[in-house]
Amino acid sequence: MHLFKKKQKYIPGRRLATADESLDIVGASNSFRRNQTLANSQLAQSPRSQAHHLTIHRRKVLLVFGVVLLSVIFLWLLISNFTARVSVSVFNSNMSKTLDRANYEKVIQDFLDTNPMSRFTFFLDKVALNAFVSSKLPEVNMVSQQGMLQIGQTGFALTMRRPVAGWVINNKQYYVDAIGESFDINYFDNPSVQIIDNSGAANQSDTVVASRRFLGFVGKVVSESAGAGYTVTKAVLPPNTTRQLELSIKEGDYTVKLSIDRAAGEQIEDMVQALRYFNSKGYKPAFIDVRVSGKAFYK
Repeated sequence: MHLFKKKQKYIPGRRLATADESLDIVGASNSFRRNQTLANSQLAQSPRSQAHHLTIHRRKVLLVFGVVLLSVIFLWLLISNFTARVSVSVFNSNMSKTLDRANYEKVIQDFLDTNPMSRFTFFLDKVALNAFVSSKLPEVNMVSQQGMLQIGQTGFALTMRRPVAGWVINNKQYYVDAIGESFDINYFDNPSVQIIDNSGAANQSDTVVASRRFLGFVGKVVSESAGAGYTVTKAVLPPNTTRQLELSIKEGDYTVKLSIDRAAGEQIEDMVQALRYFNSKGYKPAFIDVRVSGKAFYK
């Protein structure tokens, strides 16, 4: 019977793993499971861990948004305070002449070209700007920044000098304002006080220099007199001198002699005291001389 049985194939028995190989298999299996746990750790996060992760993410987003917002604000401040073009207006009223705006805008632009940082309004040196403009255009008393009119365009307002006296030198008209600053372009009505030059120095080379000093002195004298209630109608340079001045006072029709070498305010104080004294006594001298401090001579 055994002759008719099929011969069974020989199947070798499975080799048993050695102890070291078993440890390697177990280690590999454990390593695989750990990797699986790390790869799917987000799925296994607790609600508390998820909330913590979202908080960190939210902070990063807010930080980026804050940086972008601050950058936009900074750029806007730079753009909105940058002066590329200048526009000029005037503060004064009752001007009798039209202002040549282009000329004054050009001078301000020249200052900004020389001082590039001043194109940013928060870096503008207003004192330096006023000094620069007044040196080029003496008829300008003050320049005030008015702020941005539109992107890149800044407004500036000019205050022009108002004359209180004038003087013709070599056929050219000069003016002086109440603080004694002289200029030659007047945008208002001509002043009532005109300086009459009888000194004989009209043809000297330093006439203009001397006249500017006199103009400054006359401006202060006229202003101080008006403040004390007296009106100057005429200022005369007497013959053979450029260091004295004779004023004609409307109230009482007095003539007062002053010196350019003494402060205008002090001489006007002495003049006022002398005029009050003579008015109280009913006496009218031919002239009053206040060139010496604390004294008043008369004739």
